[in-house]
Amino acid sequence: MVYLSYTPKFLQTIFPDLIWRIETPAKELYLSFDDGPIPEVTPWILEQLYAYEAKASFFCVGENAEKYPELLERIREENHTIGSHSYNHLSGWQTDNLAYILNVRKGARACGSRLYRPPYGKIKPSQTRILKHHYKIIMWDVLSGDFDPDLSAEACYQNVVRNSLPGSIVVFHDSIKSKSKLKSVLPRVLDHFSNLGYRFKALEESSISNKSYSEKTTYSESVL
Repeated sequence: MVYLSYTPKFLQTIFPDLIWRIETPAKELYLSFDDGPIPEVTPWILEQLYAYEAKASFFCVGENAEKYPELLERIREENHTIGSHSYNHLSGWQTDNLAYILNVRKGARACGSRLYRPPYGKIKPSQTRILKHHYKIIMWDVLSGDFDPDLSAEACYQNVVRNSLPGSIVVFHDSIKSKSKLKSVLPRVLDHFSNLGYRFKALEESSISNKSYSEKTTYSESVL
């Protein structure tokens, strides 16, 4: 499995319509969790975050959001941010534009959010050109690798602590596949950065800068 545990600056520069990190001098990290919500993992994540007075962002798959509305509501009630991760985890690279845009819109409605993270980070420039006017497309600059069966928990932990800087958006996964590794790594990450004086913040739609995004866009408007 080939992937980068951090996003090089040149890639962030090449794709300026995508949000890779939050520019801030403050000791703040933006933890995010993809693929949920699911009852086997999400409540445990919320308990860990609560113990450290941490806020985070959950990029939820629309199908899961509809299947477990009580978990979606708990995330919201505990003042974390909800974003969408498409309706059923489609890869933009492998999907024609019309089907992909409609799937993203369906997922956004299920999650009630205009923050969007492309599954696998795979989105075509042509898809970005359409979606950026209606959603804030959130990527990351630190990838934990918790989804990788060949990566040890220690290596996953090191991916996060070695690459995270103030304003980093860090990706974990709210999934069965990542559960074992996440249970080892997340408490250590929270403890490590708390001891360094960091705060864990949720992404907020109103505070994310994106010149291409229209605040006047509503869900009733067509993205086509």
